[in-house]
Amino acid sequence: MKPTREALTEDVEEFRDGRWWREATRQVETAFDAERFIEQVGFAGCLLDSRWPGPSLYMAVCGRRDAVMPRNVQKDEEASHTWLLKDDIVRRGKVYYAKFARGKTMFIAPRMVPYFHAVWGVRRAEEKSRLSRNAVAILRVLRREWEMSTSDLRDDAGGSDRAAFSRALDELQAAMLVIPSEVYYRPKFTYVWTLAVGRFPDELRRRVGRDTAFREIARCFLAGAGTTVRGELARVTGLSRPEAGRGNRALVAEGAAAMLSPGVYRLVDGAVPK
Repeated sequence: MKPTREALTEDVEEFRDGRWWREATRQVETAFDAERFIEQVGFAGCLLDSRWPGPSLYMAVCGRRDAVMPRNVQKDEEASHTWLLKDDIVRRGKVYYAKFARGKTMFIAPRMVPYFHAVWGVRRAEEKSRLSRNAVAILRVLRREWEMSTSDLRDDAGGSDRAAFSRALDELQAAMLVIPSEVYYRPKFTYVWTLAVGRFPDELRRRVGRDTAFREIARCFLAGAGTTVRGELARVTGLSRPEAGRGNRALVAEGAAAMLSPGVYRLVDGAVPK
């Protein structure tokens, strides 16, 4: 999917600069800074640059709205720092991190986990009907062993080929069942995987209705964006456009947002000029 950005007014961009830490005075430097940033914005991408909508840890590290990810990220100081911060965040376990729907790798603040889970989570009673055979096998191993490195987990889950195993892991992450808990670079690069409920038990066991989840995800995004444009919420979160529309219209119904035109919504508190 190609990155797309619809033109926004300078007032809206400045509002987002402040809320999404795209300012030199609020750059993310440490894992603690990153956790504070994610808690404030609610959810954020990892290495997304100015060509993509939504809050991003990379943009907050850069402290500017026009940051563009270079082709050679290994030699770029800001990209490398963002990647290492991601590793620290995974180890600390205070923020939810995984690959979600449509392959979106995101950080989620604990307060937002119940809403994302209401949309994408798979309950235990649904696992056999909704998950692939490889995913069920991986889940069975992790419930027995709790934590395992990538290669050990693949072997114990039946030794499926790398591509099939990776697809199954992506499936389990998108279902909010499995997350990385550690990353090692020596003697070889590997993630350690664990059950998401082990780190976020209260958040994942809290029951939330889907319509409530759509509304609260929309509220969280609009609080940082100030004004949303057509399709933006869906692109950022992985919601379908009808789901995103239901969330935004629920905010309008309660008086928290105004619809300026089809698909375009604005906070009603006057923080963003018309």
